[in-house]
Amino acid sequence: MTAPAEALEEKLAYRFRDRELLLRALTHRSWISERGSHPPSGDNEQLEFLGDSVLGFLVSESLLSRHPAAFEGQLSQWKAHLVSATHLHRCAINLGLGEYLRLGRGEERSGGRERKALLANTFEAVIAALYLDGGLEPARSLVQRYVLDVIDEPEDIHSLELLNFKSVLQERVQALGLPAPRYNIVETSGPEHAKIFVVEARVGSRFVSRAEGTSKKQASQHAAHLLIEQINGEMATHPPIST
Repeated sequence: MTAPAEALEEKLAYRFRDRELLLRALTHRSWISERGSHPPSGDNEQLEFLGDSVLGFLVSESLLSRHPAAFEGQLSQWKAHLVSATHLHRCAINLGLGEYLRLGRGEERSGGRERKALLANTFEAVIAALYLDGGLEPARSLVQRYVLDVIDEPEDIHSLELLNFKSVLQERVQALGLPAPRYNIVETSGPEHAKIFVVEARVGSRFVSRAEGTSKKQASQHAAHLLIEQINGEMATHPPIST
């Protein structure tokens, strides 16, 4: 059963002047389809589109403010994680957003309230609703509390990127229609208590990288990081090519 929108306003620490905006942000197209007619508010897909842009701006603004000496590539990488569906899904879970969704019966039965893409999209739609109703400040407040809270300490940036390069790469290649990444250990050296692993990461035949680390996981993450940089650089000047 869907929780009342007023309860979500308490979590957002914001009272909507136009609550229809919030209801629209919470409305999945399956809820509309089952009713056979479109209510004035509609579903949340257009709000999701706007929320994606507002989120990107607010994350970029905050990263630049917090890390003025960072290279553009670093900023882009950190942003890629913070706006990824994986991270936004976690933000939506922390907000308890699934309780407030308006879903069709079929989507409800198939676990829509926990579905990663659906929750991430709804989180973006809520950002847009806040922006349209109250401007950047309420949207910024939500992003600061839920999206950027993982980098409150300076050392959090390194752990954030190290733990998530593989998931960011996975989402990047899916968005570009490229093959799934493959990882292989190509070399192991050093004594048993201090081994060094070299991992090769590949996306199709076009993108290849190698990196070392003191664990398979660390080496894989470094290799994924190198691949992301390759792909981002290539895609900046050339369109995707089927592999």
